[in-house]
Amino acid sequence: MKKFLVGFVFGVLILFSIKYFLFDKDKTTLQQSSVLIQQQLKNVGKLVVTEGHFSEVFNYKNSKEIFGQYFTANKKALVVVNTDVTIAYDLSKLTYEVDELNKTLRILSIPKEEISINPDFEYYDIQADYLNPFEAADYNNIKETVKKSLEKRIENSKLKNNAKTRLLSELSKFYILTNSLGWKLEYNTATITNFEDFQKIKM
Repeated sequence: MKKFLVGFVFGVLILFSIKYFLFDKDKTTLQQSSVLIQQQLKNVGKLVVTEGHFSEVFNYKNSKEIFGQYFTANKKALVVVNTDVTIAYDLSKLTYEVDELNKTLRILSIPKEEISINPDFEYYDIQADYLNPFEAADYNNIKETVKKSLEKRIENSKLKNNAKTRLLSELSKFYILTNSLGWKLEYNTATITNFEDFQKIKM
């Protein structure tokens, strides 16, 4: 009987030791995975996705009526604009949630793109009548007109689509990381199960 009790107690101790060891190992692995994911997220800074260059020639004309329609004072200029455009995503503004219990990384929101337009103006053949001289308002009007024209060109170009493609390619690294660790990746409650799911993300 004594041997049986000793054996029983010894067996229970071994069972609890194995259970504790396995549980502790799983917990340590879970914490290590969580820390690795959070470090990867924190390491992401401002990502410049794509750059473009636009050139445009703009003819500026302005007429001012003097004494009604009988006499007009004119001014004009030829403006050459070279513009560098940068589209960036500030991924430090990415909001997320690390759910250790369900082994899930949830991307809650993706920051909007930041469009930087840097035009360089060169003025040629500036002509103006004495009664209608070039003023600061004319240069401001030229810049505003060129800016609107550039915004339309950017919108109709492939720059934004290229930027989004580059962004999704960068975000896919989180899928590779979570998948390798046995975690899930979610965005807006939808589970990302493959790379094709990234193409369906709406921002």
